[in-house]
Amino acid sequence: MASRFTSPSDPNDFNTRVWILVRQIPAGKVATYGQVAALITPPAGLNLKSYLAFGARWVGGAMANCPQGVPWWRVINAKGEVSLRGGAQEQRDRLQVEGVTFDERGRVDLKHFRWEGPLK
Repeated sequence: MASRFTSPSDPNDFNTRVWILVRQIPAGKVATYGQVAALITPPAGLNLKSYLAFGARWVGGAMANCPQGVPWWRVINAKGEVSLRGGAQEQRDRLQVEGVTFDERGRVDLKHFRWEGPLK
């Protein structure tokens, strides 16, 4: 049953909305995949509970395929960590250049560096 939610019904629209939002994250701030998902309206026909169960993964997919000009390095996991994959060291380096610090466990203090979202 869950397999029907493996991707958004309109991936191009969803990805575009993710990238528009991520472009708003200022230098020196981060957002989590789940936070980005929560800031985007669920795709049509999908209830909020189901969306929040899959949205963070979908955001991860959008970030893996983002176009130039999207600050992909500002999106991290819910633990405040850079997810281990190709480009992880570059992501950490870019964040540090922007003033984001990591603790001894390799985590960002989300209370300090988390972006609160776009101004309403």
